[in-house]
Amino acid sequence: MKKLVAAEPRLAAFVEYEDRGIQPNEVKISVEFASPKHGTEVIDFRGLTPFMDENFSEEWRMFMPREEGSSKGIVFGEFQLGNMVVGEIVEAGSEVTSYEVGDTVCTYGPIMETVTVKAVNNHRLRKMPEGAKWQNAVCYDPAQFAMSGVRDANVRAGDYVVVVGLGAIGQIAIQLAKKAGASLVVGVDPLAHRRDIAIRNGADVGLDPTACDVGFEVKKLTNKLGADSIIETSGNAAALQAALRGIAYGGTISYVAFGKAFPEGLNFGREAHFNNAKIVFSRAASEPNPDYPRWNRKRIEDTCWELLMNGYLNCEDIIEPIVTFEESADAYMKYIDQHPELSIKMGIEYKK
Repeated sequence: MKKLVAAEPRLAAFVEYEDRGIQPNEVKISVEFASPKHGTEVIDFRGLTPFMDENFSEEWRMFMPREEGSSKGIVFGEFQLGNMVVGEIVEAGSEVTSYEVGDTVCTYGPIMETVTVKAVNNHRLRKMPEGAKWQNAVCYDPAQFAMSGVRDANVRAGDYVVVVGLGAIGQIAIQLAKKAGASLVVGVDPLAHRRDIAIRNGADVGLDPTACDVGFEVKKLTNKLGADSIIETSGNAAALQAALRGIAYGGTISYVAFGKAFPEGLNFGREAHFNNAKIVFSRAASEPNPDYPRWNRKRIEDTCWELLMNGYLNCEDIIEPIVTFEESADAYMKYIDQHPELSIKMGIEYKK
């Protein structure tokens, strides 16, 4: 049996594995669909994550050097690629009571032929209702970060909202902002097909940041007021500068992107100094949630799963391209690493 790993930085390859027996509290899933993560996983795949030589200390709330002699954060040759899987339960342990052989489920898992997971007290093992779309299911993870970004941006009915970067998180944020009652939703991305998808799913306007002054266009669209909220998912320095130009006085920029070191040129002495903008670094996985104790990661997950499964959110347009499992190593390098502009969120279909 085969699974997909990062053999070296920027090299995806299949390795063989031997399927193990399950524990009494586990189930084994025969994977039918999967999808990688296009954000932080790519940084790991390239060997550029700060976790390579450091670890984030919960005690100090800062990155600290790893202990001498400890392994790096990413061990190439072992690091498995992938984020979400959908498939059929083919084995269930004796202690498992909430799932049965034959159930179609979704969970976090790597790109491999079978995935074995805990099935007792594991809310992240989700049963798929009949008729639910697998494309929606594999967006379970990005939907959480989109929802967190929208909530942290304090989007309210009637607001002017801009979403920068129309990958999976940005596309879902567009839908959530519009359905929350935003009167104007602007999607920003240099790729025309991403803007078209956003407009089909709720955006009122799509802007190409390579062809216009985004901040100025947002001000024109809002009668010089600016956006109440800007959700930034691209991690691009120019995008943040444009957001600071387009934000309304006292507005909120919800910074969802996993940022990297900015090049020289980002200037907080311009519009940022005058617009009294609030920049909130948004992350669904950080606890306590800003709205704790009412909200936590589990409530975000539960809510997102409900919205994905009942069709409130539409992710069919987001999953592109769809490749076979056998093609996934080459496709990972092409669509996730080398040419991310050719994909929004890659889907993998297993031919069985």
